[in-house]
Amino acid sequence: MKHKDGKPINLPNKNRTLTFVVTLIALCGLSFYLGGIFCSGKDGVVVKTIQKALDTPMQTSGSLLMRTITFPECGLDYQDYTPCTDPKRWRKYGLYRLTLLERHCPPIFERKECLVPPPDGYKPPIRWPKSRDECWYRNVPYDWINKQKSNQHWLIKEGEKFLFPGGGTMFPNGVGEYVDMMQDLIPEMKDGTVRTAIDTGCGVASWGGDLLDRGILTVSLAPRDNHEAQVQFALERGIPAILGVISTQRLPFPSNSFDMAHCSRCLIPWTEFGGIYLMEIHRILRPGGFWVLSGPPVNYEHRWRGWNTTAEEQKSDYNKLQNLLTSMCFKLYNKKEDIAVWQKAKDNSCYDKLPKGNYPPKCDDSIDPDSAWYTPLRPCFVVPDPKHKKSVLTYMPKWPERLHATPERIAVAHGASTSASISTFNHDDGKWKKRIQHYKKLLPELGTDKIRNVMDMNTVYGAFAAALINDPLWVMNVVSSYGLNTLPVVYDRGLIGTLHDWCEAFSTYPRTYDLLHLDGYFTAENHRCEMKYVLLEMDRILRPGGHALIRESSYFVDAIATVGKGMRWICRKETTEYGVDKEKVLICQKKLWHSSNKGSR
Repeated sequence: MKHKDGKPINLPNKNRTLTFVVTLIALCGLSFYLGGIFCSGKDGVVVKTIQKALDTPMQTSGSLLMRTITFPECGLDYQDYTPCTDPKRWRKYGLYRLTLLERHCPPIFERKECLVPPPDGYKPPIRWPKSRDECWYRNVPYDWINKQKSNQHWLIKEGEKFLFPGGGTMFPNGVGEYVDMMQDLIPEMKDGTVRTAIDTGCGVASWGGDLLDRGILTVSLAPRDNHEAQVQFALERGIPAILGVISTQRLPFPSNSFDMAHCSRCLIPWTEFGGIYLMEIHRILRPGGFWVLSGPPVNYEHRWRGWNTTAEEQKSDYNKLQNLLTSMCFKLYNKKEDIAVWQKAKDNSCYDKLPKGNYPPKCDDSIDPDSAWYTPLRPCFVVPDPKHKKSVLTYMPKWPERLHATPERIAVAHGASTSASISTFNHDDGKWKKRIQHYKKLLPELGTDKIRNVMDMNTVYGAFAAALINDPLWVMNVVSSYGLNTLPVVYDRGLIGTLHDWCEAFSTYPRTYDLLHLDGYFTAENHRCEMKYVLLEMDRILRPGGHALIRESSYFVDAIATVGKGMRWICRKETTEYGVDKEKVLICQKKLWHSSNKGSR
């Protein structure tokens, strides 16, 4: 039937109406029947059975379902892909203060959803401690650094391996002799006072590698630059390192973190741009900490001829440097030949005496001194909080007692009383000791030479790392830039770490970690960061044969395993040490595979 304008008229469907009436009568009858059951005492067994079924949720309702997904391979030209420091994107950014070398992550629509392949001929890395002195050439196949630095004995290519004789620009005779001289200048390096260090412009991290045997844990820092892969060489050797550059943003570390900072002819223009780079060193260096400089302009009287300059120019540069350091309350601590050592003020008496109009000025309170994630550098220096007297290097417990002493700054992080902070800290330490014992049963490789480079992707106080301190490994402790900043506590314990947001790629090369550990990350931050991209990033930085140890709510575990299967991981689900159903431990291993894709993606 149609209207007069020609449009059809939708009449009621008699069959549909009849079906509805029959269904309604059936439901009423069923309701009456069930009511009779629940009102009858003799059918109590039926009542209990029905009640049990009502109280037990369906398994599918208790976990996140994820559709099966398979990720393609990236092209071979992505074998050293670093998404946030990608040389292919450098032309978009300026050369001023080398801002192109800072983090510039791709927008979401440019993110890669493919698996980064290893180089042709990749082999499982040589195990520690042998790896400190040699690595497989095919794992880091970069010839440029070998050709340019062979005369300085950075590394030597011999057959299928790179050998690391321990040389450097300022220590061609070996890093051991160089550090011996440094210890003579800084006795605190020998007695456990100095525990954490940062090496800016680290080369292949020979300085940091040597200090490991001396009980000093170093973050070796270098940008992705024309040396191709300084940080990748360091991590391939089993030495802590991270991509980074002092440019226009703060380094991703809190204030008063490091006991020592080192620059060996690192070519950072310390006195340019108003001395802003040295102000950043002042911020991250602990009160009473040491800044070590070797190379220009130190020892200019004897070295200037080799620096393509004049003695007068180098003398002027040295005086500028000394004046800048003095204006920030550094004092020359010791000096010999090519090495000069300055010490940051131990208390605020010097800062209080600085004249008005002093340059650089003191920073005001508008920016948190510990804010360090995409925080712009400012032309001022941070004066340490006088309330934190126990954070001064000379008042810190010496290593290794320092590891389990409750840091003073934990109360600041939580805004709690001292007694409550001590209780929280000790509880966390005890909890992780128990967990590590359980993890070693689930993953027997943990604690052996098969696992060297470890990352705790969302630590709180570094207790995971503390419980592993006697094993032949080191841990990069990552604190979320989105949450509570407890990284000062990690450094006060004598451990190392960095701020990071896992919605973005980490500042490292592919295939640089043997073990990645996550504790409840997706429960805490799944509302911000898509699981798929976090797991793809984990795959990028995990070595073939390496493991991911994921402690997570049962709600997410199956979905994580599904994505892992799509990345060619082999995963198994285990119970926690408490044996509860609401939380599980997922152990995944990344398989070694070789690319079948010769193009680019």
